[in-house]
Amino acid sequence: MKIVETERGVTVSVHVKPRSRKFKVIVENGEIVVHCREEPVKGKVNKELVKEFSRLFHKRVELISGFTSKQKVLLIRDADRKEVEKHLFS
Repeated sequence: MKIVETERGVTVSVHVKPRSRKFKVIVENGEIVVHCREEPVKGKVNKELVKEFSRLFHKRVELISGFTSKQKVLLIRDADRKEVEKHLFS
């Protein structure tokens, strides 16, 4: 699991599973797994991921890596590591 604090915020590495029944974030075998409802077509999963993480953290979220992969890296702007871990693991 990779949660790294940077100058701009916190980066979080996630594994995405599209076409799920509902959006949820779980930790599985030390990896953050995000179940998304959308199909992996035309960036729909990426949009859902950014929107839901923005809603979860009440911060600006950007996808910085993995645009066409199931392994993605998100940047949560102006957040700190403890805050991110609290939201993800509670």
